[in-house]
Amino acid sequence: MNDHGFEERVRDLLAEDAYTISPSAAPYPAIRRRGVAGRRRRVAATGAALVTLAAVPVGAYAFSGSGGGSGGGASPAASAPAAVSPTPTPTPTATAAAPRGVLLDGITYAQALEDLEYCVEFKGPKGLNNDYGDPADYRLLLAMRSTGDSNTPGDGRFAVAVDDTANARLICSVKDGDDGPGRNFSVGDVAGPDAGPVVPDINAQKLYMQSVLNRGNWTLPFRWASVGTVEDSVERVTVEYGGETSEAALDDGWYVATGELDQQVTKAPRVKGYDAGGELVYDSDEDEGYMADLP
Repeated sequence: MNDHGFEERVRDLLAEDAYTISPSAAPYPAIRRRGVAGRRRRVAATGAALVTLAAVPVGAYAFSGSGGGSGGGASPAASAPAAVSPTPTPTPTATAAAPRGVLLDGITYAQALEDLEYCVEFKGPKGLNNDYGDPADYRLLLAMRSTGDSNTPGDGRFAVAVDDTANARLICSVKDGDDGPGRNFSVGDVAGPDAGPVVPDINAQKLYMQSVLNRGNWTLPFRWASVGTVEDSVERVTVEYGGETSEAALDDGWYVATGELDQQVTKAPRVKGYDAGGELVYDSDEDEGYMADLP
């Protein structure tokens, strides 16, 4: 029995459904599998260059990948000298695919990339979609668990990434089984003309607070993060939140600090930046543009 015609009809029906005014819930697992397959094809195309990995940011939560191994113990033939193979230089695409970023709560780099790709490529109802660019152009800053609240029920995962070429930042919230991801997207220079050497991301409150609907009744423990931009002159950033101080990882013009709260707080994270000599060059308590109190 030939099922070829039946399979074509099913594909046609699915394609028609994708353009209805109220499309059915997105097949999350299938989208993720297609995204993984596409990413693997891109990585395979440049795999030969992926020997030297990108530098890993300094920080207690940063992780690294292994570079190319050293040569084995085999002896070269007496009639010919041993050939020395130069280490390939990574192409831009290969560098973007190299493991980097702050990974927490058991989330792997592969999982974080799946979430990011799903978030960038997801299409909702017509007229409600922004162009988030190409997932391959983003580099991962952070992946961590997310805690559900009254506004967005259900636990899940956050993936935070930046596209340096487009000067874009994306915070992606993924909850397995939902109809689509939550996305917070900003483009352009978040620092104003009078900004200091450290600029906390003012649109990243979802990373360090729960909904105002849960004021006084947060779900604890609560994983939090603070992200923002730093100038090259900044050598160290610390973030104090809930009575604890976290050392931030610095990653190509961005800082990432994380921690875990076991109590409800009313003050936003306090961010401090220091130069190479240890001098304080930024304090969010002195920044009039920073919201020090939680809403």
